[in-house]
Amino acid sequence: MLNRHLSRSIVLQTLFEWDFRKGSEAKIFDILDYNLKEFAVVSEGNSFTRSLIEGILKERKNLDNIIQQAAPQWPLDKISIVDRNILRIGIYELLFSDKQEVPPKVAINESIELAKAFGGENSGKFVSGVLGTIYKELGEPRKYETTKSKSNKTNIDIEDKEKLPLQELGGAIIYTKKDDKFFLVFVHNVFGFWTLVKGSKEKNETIEECVKREAKEETGLDVVIGDQIDTNEYVATLYEDDSNKEGGTPTRRKVSYFLAYSDFKILELEENGGERGTLDDVRWFEISKVDELETYDDLKPMINKSIEIIRNTK
Repeated sequence: MLNRHLSRSIVLQTLFEWDFRKGSEAKIFDILDYNLKEFAVVSEGNSFTRSLIEGILKERKNLDNIIQQAAPQWPLDKISIVDRNILRIGIYELLFSDKQEVPPKVAINESIELAKAFGGENSGKFVSGVLGTIYKELGEPRKYETTKSKSNKTNIDIEDKEKLPLQELGGAIIYTKKDDKFFLVFVHNVFGFWTLVKGSKEKNETIEECVKREAKEETGLDVVIGDQIDTNEYVATLYEDDSNKEGGTPTRRKVSYFLAYSDFKILELEENGGERGTLDDVRWFEISKVDELETYDDLKPMINKSIEIIRNTK
């Protein structure tokens, strides 16, 4: 089987030349063809490198946005061309590739090796830090779904999830009424999804107290808790701290979602980006526009249920 590390090296060199020359997307494949011939790569490697570059080009806007969110102190044009394109490769494989084909640890380790081989003195540490930050959040955008409405195709057997450590969280579908129209609050994460306010329950805190605190922290709103709408349960990989570990602890996350009311006011996104620092926006959306939002499939039923309840509110 072809050495994929070599293939990623070719992809990096191709992206570097294309980025350095500020060429068109069409030109990048001419550069790739030249590099493939130089390294005498067989057809299998040709297919892998082309697929990887095509994917990176397709998702480049999202990839660059994620780099900015994960490394806000480094404007994209201030990151070296080598490091910038190693991150594009690593993030693409972390978030958009087949996880059975390229496990997260492989994507991270391969990127770090590229940084050590082609980058500067601190490139390995920088790439490791950025990808480590993103890796900690993999349990959210690519969570192992275990809700009733989902397929049973998970990385962890449904029967075994009861044995995992449990983490309780509180979440809220926050609504208000303004000018005879109803609005919902959504927070936006660095992975491109509009999602709901939620956070971990602290020690000696009730779940309702957790929801109120998280709503205040993430949006600046003081909410009145209403009925519980649903409970969402899934398995995620969690980390004890911000160190760049290669692995985490599979944990059963149980999120209790409540309908919550707030007076209308200007929203204030938490300064550090909310739980795990992955939020980049917060907005009110008129309920007729909610269907247009890119949100997680497992949240849609409870969002729709909440909208039905709100519309029937006198």
